[in-house]
Amino acid sequence: MNTHNILIIGQGDIGLPVTNKLAQDGLNVTGLARRERQNYALIDKARFMQADALTLTAEQLQDFTHIAIIVTPDEYSTSGYHNSYLAINQHLAVLADKLSNLQRIVFISSTGVYGQDNGEWIDKDTVPMLPRREASQVILQAEQMLQQGFDDKAIIIRPSGIYGRERLMRVRKAKAPQKQPIAAGTWTNRIMDSDLVTVITKVLTIEETKPIYIATDYLPVTSFALTTWLCEQLGEAVPVLDDKNTAISGKRLHSNIPLAWLTYPDWQVGYEDILRHQN
Repeated sequence: MNTHNILIIGQGDIGLPVTNKLAQDGLNVTGLARRERQNYALIDKARFMQADALTLTAEQLQDFTHIAIIVTPDEYSTSGYHNSYLAINQHLAVLADKLSNLQRIVFISSTGVYGQDNGEWIDKDTVPMLPRREASQVILQAEQMLQQGFDDKAIIIRPSGIYGRERLMRVRKAKAPQKQPIAAGTWTNRIMDSDLVTVITKVLTIEETKPIYIATDYLPVTSFALTTWLCEQLGEAVPVLDDKNTAISGKRLHSNIPLAWLTYPDWQVGYEDILRHQN
């Protein structure tokens, strides 16, 4: 018997495909966004609720068993993050005691909440150091707000750098004729956007969950190694090392996503797919 009644708050580049995938899988799912339905490419099987998440009442949420918060700020400033991530989680936490049918609430956060920035290995048990970036501090507060309100019903997914066939920042940089020198020791991590959609749908529907998911692939890579590889694939001039910057920076993330959930288990498999679809 299908006992899931799922609400996806946010119908952007990740929230919309999550809603559609759940609907295609035969689940009862509603996508929530502020604009009218016609602005979103929702399939017919998906329900739609036009509302501002900050005005939601306990009555409106009462029938939902699972909620996912997949939002982006209206503007990428500290106040923008306050008014989206933190404000929505604060609002929902106030309603927590009244949501008697709710079994699970999932928040799509960011690995930016880890302030560690000297090449450290990070895993699911690592306690985040306070991030330098104020926006990341706000996202960490938003996580804590949800955990305080919903206790073990709250599940946090922390994606690393999201890339995909339409997310081509690294490819554009590799194609640039003038390249800035790149430090050898700057670590990066990533997850393909379609894999992140899979991760979120799995976390919403599996029976047993973990409190924290580090949604990243299985192979951290330095910016220098990644850019060099992309340039070689594209036949572009490779970057030069920044000899003046010998510091180790960034972080290396230990994924705790089951390998079977990932179509693209490392960045090379992912970018090979992206480059195939460029022509």
